[in-house]
Amino acid sequence: MEKYNNYKQLSENETEGKDYNVHYRHGKSGIVVMAPHGGGIEPGTTELADAVTGNEHSFYSFDGLKKRGNSDLHITSRQFDEPIGTDIAKDSQSIITIHGCKEEGEVVYIGGRDKSLKENLKKALRRAGFSIKETPRFPGKHELNICNRSQTGKGVQLEISMGLRRTMFQDISRIKRKKTTKVFDKFVTAIRNVLSDFKVLEVLCLTTSV
Repeated sequence: MEKYNNYKQLSENETEGKDYNVHYRHGKSGIVVMAPHGGGIEPGTTELADAVTGNEHSFYSFDGLKKRGNSDLHITSRQFDEPIGTDIAKDSQSIITIHGCKEEGEVVYIGGRDKSLKENLKKALRRAGFSIKETPRFPGKHELNICNRSQTGKGVQLEISMGLRRTMFQDISRIKRKKTTKVFDKFVTAIRNVLSDFKVLEVLCLTTSV
């Protein structure tokens, strides 16, 4: 059971700037990369989302700042309704959400309703040497899932195991997460290359339609 079912409940019991923070920036590609359970909630997801975003895409992260008990700040993807995050999502053409699951194996579970982007990401990440799977545990298919709340009603959800996230940082603790590894770079590069192609395709489609 989650402690909070929505942002209103959370904000009435937790202090912004002390217990949690919201970070975002706007890009021009039409894609938003989100870490709705960032900071200490699902460690490493904020750093990954930020690096994937770069300067082209939009970025959003809801960060847990507590010294302990950050799991209290976890609002499910279907119920996630922090206003800045939902506004950025609904203004996008597609969304990638980056999450962390507790498994110690090195695996990424992929889901979501954007079939084309999902398949391209699967191929690119597998070529880069990552284990990519789909599972009923993390389907990301529900229309209310934050990854699918774009203008097109679709996006992609990536659940990265703790075992894999540990290899992406010299240490996954709060202070030492700033030091990333080659595994981190390889993962980020694979995704960014796919998003670069996606952006080009979007521009081509718009040009053709005109």
